[in-house]
Amino acid sequence: MTVAALRSKDLVGIEPLTPDEITLLLDTAESMRSIGQRPIKKVPALRGRMVVNLFFEASTRTRFSFETAEKWLSADSLNFSAKGSSVEKGESLLDTARNLQAMSPDLIVIRHSSPGVPHFLARHLKAGVVNAGDGAHEHPTQALLDALTIRQRLGRLEGLNVSMVGDIAHSRVVRSNIWLLKTMGAKVTVCAPPTLLPPRIEEMGVAATTDFDAALESADVVMMLRMQLERQGKSLFPSVREYFRHYGLDAKRLARAKKDAIVMHPGPMNRGVEIASDVADSGRSVILEQVANGVAVRMAVLYLLLGGHPWEGEA
Repeated sequence: MTVAALRSKDLVGIEPLTPDEITLLLDTAESMRSIGQRPIKKVPALRGRMVVNLFFEASTRTRFSFETAEKWLSADSLNFSAKGSSVEKGESLLDTARNLQAMSPDLIVIRHSSPGVPHFLARHLKAGVVNAGDGAHEHPTQALLDALTIRQRLGRLEGLNVSMVGDIAHSRVVRSNIWLLKTMGAKVTVCAPPTLLPPRIEEMGVAATTDFDAALESADVVMMLRMQLERQGKSLFPSVREYFRHYGLDAKRLARAKKDAIVMHPGPMNRGVEIASDVADSGRSVILEQVANGVAVRMAVLYLLLGGHPWEGEA
């Protein structure tokens, strides 16, 4: 395993990654999983390295998994929240980041409501930058943990049929997953009501449909997406009840997919809106496995970007 295989100091999106880099990240994450199963969950791989977590949007899974990954790798971490900071006093994002850079961090993990912010910081800072979600644009580590979960359950990515269903227009998970899955040879179908299906999305190399039942036919993976009400600005569907009737996944509808198809959701789930409890809590659901894999993937990202020292679990 060679850390130098990642060409950039940053992970701001999936599109620039090669198949070899994606495979390296997934393989490294697989090797990191064993750390979470130890009585003492700690390795010295990133001892002496500093990571700053800049979260301008609310987060549970992403923030906590990055913090957990940093602690398990023995990195020092500084957690920044916009509330109560100089940002509230009018300081620009770049000035805030430059002041943090003056404290010599090695890596900055950022989540922001505006698309392109991680890319902007990566161009202006010496520290590496990891995109933990930028508006409705991308969420690269989510796509990686989704890919790791699929590979663990189904053994491969190449040749699989993956259907993503829900708020396609406003989900940052969609873009990252499309680029990763297409790069690794999977076939992707996106499905949503007409108001939530972006125009010309087929230009990304996917099939698009408003027919949920058709999207489930021959699906190996069914990825349900949260309704992004905070980004829609206005209601784009008649009611929650109406939405679930046409685009909610229940056991009866799931029967249209392949017998061994798995069900995914990036969270947080809205039960009774995009997914029924009889599916979310079933043996075909890998939603909690996605959460567990989030820590391993973020450990792999930190380790490979920061050039970590060898550790006893490394192959």
